[in-house]
Parts: sequence; C-alpha cells; structure tokens
Amino acid sequence: MSQPKPDGPITVMLVDDHLLVRRGFRRMLEDDPAIAVVAEAGDGQEAVDLALSERPDVIVMDFALPSMNGATATRKIVASAPQMPILILSMHSEPACVRNCLDAGARGYLLKNAMDLELVQAVKTLAAGGRVLDSRLALAPAETGQKIPTLSPREVEVLQLIVNGKSNRDIAAILNISANTVSVHRANIMQAFDIHNTAELVVFAIRNGLVSIA
Repeated sequence: MSQPKPDGPITVMLVDDHLLVRRGFRRMLEDDPAIAVVAEAGDGQEAVDLALSERPDVIVMDFALPSMNGATATRKIVASAPQMPILILSMHSEPACVRNCLDAGARGYLLKNAMDLELVQAVKTLAAGGRVLDSRLALAPAETGQKIPTLSPREVEVLQLIVNGKSNRDIAAILNISANTVSVHRANIMQAFDIHNTAELVVFAIRNGLVSIA
C-alpha cells in the first residue's frame, strides 16, 4: 500500500483542466509542510502518463476532464499501479457516478463544490492507507433502487464519444478499432442499461455521471 516517505513530505499530483483551480489546490495543500505537489496534469491522458512516471504518493483528480473522465483515468492508472491512492473531486453527487469512480479503483471521493473542502486531511488519510467519502454521499448508494452495471474501460471510452456526438466510424478512427467492434460495444452498453436508442443513452449517461460533460 502506498505510504508517505518517512524522510520527506507526502508527494501529490493534481489533475484538473483549469489552471487556476490547480493553483488554488496547490496553495491549499502546500500550506501544510507535510505535503508537496510534485506534478500537475490538465487532462485524463496526461494524468495517466504522469502518474506512471512520477509515482506520487497521492493523486487528486477532477472527475470532468478532457480526453477521458476521472473514472476512466483512474481505471487505467490502477491497472498499472494497483496501490496508487486516487482521490476524485467532482461536482456530481449522483450515486452512479460515485460508484463508477470507486469501482474504477479510487480510494476517495469528495464534492468539489464543498465550501469546507477538507483536502489536506483527505490527502493525509489516503497516503496513510485509508479511504475518504464525502459525508453527504455516505448513504447515496443505498438510495438508488437499481444497481447500474459497471462498464469496461473500453465501453466507457465508447460511451463518452457517443455522448460527444461521434458516429461509429468516428469512434472507430479515434480508438483505432473497427466500426464493427464499435457497433458491438454500443449494443453491449445499451443492453447493459436496457436502453434502446442513442438519445436515451446520452441522457442516461449524463444524468448518472457516467461521462464527462465539461
């Protein structure tokens, strides 16, 4: 399990597509001498690349990111570095969004719009091997009557591109797979959610926080 180094501060990577937000979080964290921000990323793919090269003690990641959302980036990072603690910050309080991130391997989830955001303590908790869940979300998973199936990383990528308005041919070119494979993924996603047309799928994905809408 990832632990803070005994001879130095907890190293943190910040992931947010807004520079001013990253600066604010950096100041908040580095006001504590036990924490040092060692890397910053502005999109999901950059986060994956930097996480595996910098190996920070904790990653603080926004959910709504360009190129891939925080849940997808988390899944990719955890696939290569299973013990790396990731804290998701999100505007979404929907149970499905929270569950999607935690299922992807995130160790914590905080609401980004909280005025009393306890970011420093959350980072310390994750660095020590603990988990963090915003207290306002503690009962959220039990409030939904139907469990939403978890998609594979590739299905999440396809779903994001569908929501972005891309055709099967566009998606095939972007992901470097065949259009037939995209069709299979689209059909599997719709079957998993028991949805029968693209418009319904887009609304469902956005409403349940399954994709980035930034």
